[in-house]
Amino acid sequence: MAARTKSAKDRPSYRCTECGWTTAKWLGRCPECQAWGTVEEFGGAPAVRTTAAGRVSTAALPIGQVDSRTATARSTGVGELDRVLGGGLVPGAVVLLAGEPGVGKSTLLLDVAAKAASDDDRTLYVTAEESASQVRLRADRIRAISDHLYLAAETDLSAVLAHLDEVKPSLLVLDSVQTVASPEIDGAPGGMAQVREVAGALIRASKERGMATLLVGHVTKDGAIAGPRLLEHLVDVVLSFEGDRHARLRLVRGVKNRYGATDEVGCFELHDEGITGLADPSGLFLTRRDVAVPGTCLTVTLEGKRPLVAEVQALTVDSQIPSPRRTTSGLETSRVSMMLAVLEQRGRISALGKRDIYSATVGGVKLTEPAADLAIALALASAASDTPLPKNLVAIGEVGLAGEVRRVTGVQRRLAEAHRLGFTHALVPTDPGRVPSGMKVTEVADMGDALRVLPRRSRQEAPQPRQEDNARR
Repeated sequence: MAARTKSAKDRPSYRCTECGWTTAKWLGRCPECQAWGTVEEFGGAPAVRTTAAGRVSTAALPIGQVDSRTATARSTGVGELDRVLGGGLVPGAVVLLAGEPGVGKSTLLLDVAAKAASDDDRTLYVTAEESASQVRLRADRIRAISDHLYLAAETDLSAVLAHLDEVKPSLLVLDSVQTVASPEIDGAPGGMAQVREVAGALIRASKERGMATLLVGHVTKDGAIAGPRLLEHLVDVVLSFEGDRHARLRLVRGVKNRYGATDEVGCFELHDEGITGLADPSGLFLTRRDVAVPGTCLTVTLEGKRPLVAEVQALTVDSQIPSPRRTTSGLETSRVSMMLAVLEQRGRISALGKRDIYSATVGGVKLTEPAADLAIALALASAASDTPLPKNLVAIGEVGLAGEVRRVTGVQRRLAEAHRLGFTHALVPTDPGRVPSGMKVTEVADMGDALRVLPRRSRQEAPQPRQEDNARR
């Protein structure tokens, strides 16, 4: 008699202890979270079930009859954050703010929590990484004290939900989602299963109560948001908080936004008294001088839709080693190397190959878009010839390897920002469109046209013969 085959109910099933992924057979590595040795047997295979049609919770309506007033955004009290969010916080929205340690996430959200609190709208700030007294000290320092701002230090998800029932806030701030755990889920806080459960519970609470929620998230060494990718899909808005801890500038970028555009950028300045929004941040990236200095050139970069005037500086000195140094700060090393090659081959500037070259930006801004190529090239040419560029000049354009100057997006917006700040002369690619009245705009097709703003000797720079060579002759 043939042996009886095992039914689906008798067959074992396997589950990952980190993320909860299940499978019918054992694997050494979980394909969901990529963890090794976490797949273990836990029982019979789940039976295949089908879902029958049930009752609907709300009737389907024509889209024109849906009431949109419940999704009206409410201001956070911080204008730069409202800009990125698309006008403010929508009731029931869940926002994830991620950034590197020490960049200022907790400081910003504590300021938002205090300004959003009012008689009609309470705010609950839950800290899972610090004690309540530590948060109070920061609140005193940045003047974020309000009678309607409630503070709790909890690491248990059930305790956080109990605080929601007691306080009934309109805004919840949780710092951070990776340090809160649910006792019903196996695994340490910060694991994929725990992060998924905590985020899911808070999202359900936010939607049911019409409560806006701000979650602080950690990032990995690569700069990506820590935890399962599902976390970014579950929340309504994902914001990235960027900035060098040694600089004052902080940028909040929209990565995902169901209520607005994702190309807006909020600018903040971090100082001893807290963090403040910068409605006009271009002043941080400029050095005002009465006398022009060789090796400096201004450009206009776009951060999302926002034009910012930035300064590029370059310095060239005689090298004391066989391989000259190439040092950059705030600029991509590959882009600077390309501009050096274009200047030497297309611009006929031969004094750069054997010199140490240092290039940087002012104020900690990072220029990564190709529109800054022309400013980088002119700054390097000005430094090589020790000749300053004309005062109140901005340069905008992408430079190709053939020496041509290509068009970039938003030229009219960039020129309008430069004209607003008092700049009178601009170098741009051909056909820039409508230009501001009273501003002299020079169209350049290649690097030869662009280098004409410098004296002729800078375009044909060559090492001068030494006195010993003249004596031999």
